[in-house]
Amino acid sequence: MLEFISQPWPWWFGGTLIGLTVPLLLLLGNKSFGISSSLRHVCAIGDRGKTPFFNYDWQKETWNLALVAGIILGGFIAFWFLENNQEFLIHPALVSELEGYNIHLKDGFMPSELFSWEALFTFKGFFVSVFGGFLVGFGTRYAGGCTSGHAIMGLSNLQWPSLIATVSFFVGGIIMANFILPFILAL
Repeated sequence: MLEFISQPWPWWFGGTLIGLTVPLLLLLGNKSFGISSSLRHVCAIGDRGKTPFFNYDWQKETWNLALVAGIILGGFIAFWFLENNQEFLIHPALVSELEGYNIHLKDGFMPSELFSWEALFTFKGFFVSVFGGFLVGFGTRYAGGCTSGHAIMGLSNLQWPSLIATVSFFVGGIIMANFILPFILAL
């Protein structure tokens, strides 16, 4: 059984499970699937109603916190107990493009030029990590939810704001990946 679980699964399997989560949540109590709202619930626990934005009954949303805890626990179990020793296949065109930015994929697919403590304390690392994290958080709040909430739950409920948000996420991703990120990596 462990051998079966630790093997790579088809790409469509995870998407199917996520897609089936939407009707299951709706049937089990009209719940919405989304991850970014869990941060608000955690803040509401610590705030204890002092701030109007966090003054709501967060205890009705404990299922969402359990979902996030399950995601974290599942990632931990997968990393420590279900290690797959197969080599990652990265397209040669991507490898050569990254080498043009002086990023080398020697040790797997996480280049130390971007993902290390030394890189974090450079201008580029600070800009990408901290400013990028701020933009993601701001965009999530401004859009009224994260990509998973809008693209999975909002589109399945035929919500017009979710369609606009999802299209904006994709357009922003294309602009970032093709125009802004190459400029940042060239610094």
